[in-house]
Amino acid sequence: MRRWLIWTGVAVSVVFLAFALRGLHLDEFIRTLAQANLWWLLPGIALYFIAVVVRTWRWAYLLKPILPSQPSTAAASAASAGITLAHLYPVVVIGYMGNNIYPARIGELLRAYVLRRNAGVPIASSLATVLIERIIDGIVMVTFVLIGLRAAPNVSAEVTRVVLVASVIFAAATAAFFVLALAPKTTERFADAIILRIVPKRFQPPLTGIVGRFAQGASSLRSPRDLILIVLSTVVVWLIETGKYWCVAHAFNMTLPFDGLMLINGVSNLFTVIPGAPGAVGTFDAGGILGATALGVPPSLAAAFVLTLHVALWLPVTALGAFFMLRQGLRWNDFQRAETAKA
Repeated sequence: MRRWLIWTGVAVSVVFLAFALRGLHLDEFIRTLAQANLWWLLPGIALYFIAVVVRTWRWAYLLKPILPSQPSTAAASAASAGITLAHLYPVVVIGYMGNNIYPARIGELLRAYVLRRNAGVPIASSLATVLIERIIDGIVMVTFVLIGLRAAPNVSAEVTRVVLVASVIFAAATAAFFVLALAPKTTERFADAIILRIVPKRFQPPLTGIVGRFAQGASSLRSPRDLILIVLSTVVVWLIETGKYWCVAHAFNMTLPFDGLMLINGVSNLFTVIPGAPGAVGTFDAGGILGATALGVPPSLAAAFVLTLHVALWLPVTALGAFFMLRQGLRWNDFQRAETAKA
């Protein structure tokens, strides 16, 4: 990993954290933290891990078309066995741990690398499914923001217009992606034409193969039934995670409407798209505090709520991911191997 990328991410996080905490009174912040009933974090953490189970089911569903339905060889049979929920759950948690402790969301690559090692799934194909997850997550998050804006009295008309314009742009980009995913032959011809024009000859065959595997990984989008199930499971995931926000809000005796919590959830997670330090430090917090203050929450209370929420999201899954990583015999140099496999 190039150091300039790491330091750029850290700088971005520092800027966003400074923006989020501007005007914060430290004594009020500490007093608010001291008065919190942190027992509410336990059901919130439990809800988060339930959401991870649903995420794992969704990934297994996306991966299903990549594997043969009736394995004809021992290797294919072993690969199919590696796609069960029990096998995939540790891989998903390891990926989230990687995102939390390593820059540039390397956890997504680590997830694909571990899946290839365990089940023989090509990295390009599994990364296609991860990209699909992120795009559908983004659609749901934008929807949450649009729903939650109704509960936010402190949002100006200008901000609302910016959100609406950004939503239209995101929807257009998403539609273009789905068109390409639903027409694999067209996608491959389009990609081949670009590759043949701008890529040196020695790199053309492997890139063409990657495009083919990517199109294969997106094959689950071609069935309307599968697409509906994937979208519905994504909505369930984020509603469960909003339940965690509700639990943490109760730890601070905050009575926010559920659509307001959907707004905080949507904004904080959309901010994590901005490249920053590992674990979305700064970017997640700035988005969450922005959403909370838009709902009329005082700055010190908003900061205490969002920072506690961030720790509750970061620490348990990171600890569990490290446990699964050691149990599967992975080492820290597997992060570098994942980057090499990506290259």
